[in-house]
Amino acid sequence: MELRRIEILLEKYFEGNTSITEEKEIKAYFSSDLVAPELEHLKPMFVNFQNQKEIQFTKSLPLQPRKRNYVKWIGVAASLVALFGTLLYFNYNQNSDPALGTFSSPEEALVETQKALEMVSSEMNKGVESMAVLNEFEQTKKSIFK
Repeated sequence: MELRRIEILLEKYFEGNTSITEEKEIKAYFSSDLVAPELEHLKPMFVNFQNQKEIQFTKSLPLQPRKRNYVKWIGVAASLVALFGTLLYFNYNQNSDPALGTFSSPEEALVETQKALEMVSSEMNKGVESMAVLNEFEQTKKSIFK
């Protein structure tokens, strides 16, 4: 009867449905000398599980964290980007038309400046309108969470 019980427990074990007490029963059976000959091929596996359980980790772990060198590389990358950006800026300015942005009369310059300022003003007004929605949200939040 014990052999049949062990076979049932082994079937449950390999399906992953055993409880801890059933697993202890299986391990106790295979650690004894009364293992049935047809189950003898499973004995090394369960003996190995028991041996692995007794092994202790003896290496010492370093307590100080490793230095992170990526911070240094981020600085190097930022410097290179700034250098190339500066070189491209000066190269672009040397190739541009020197008469660009100049007007023959002060009236033309005034008209173009007013157009540019009007465009900036309209964009700023759009931003202010969207901020009004956020202001209303903030006031509602304050009235709810008082």
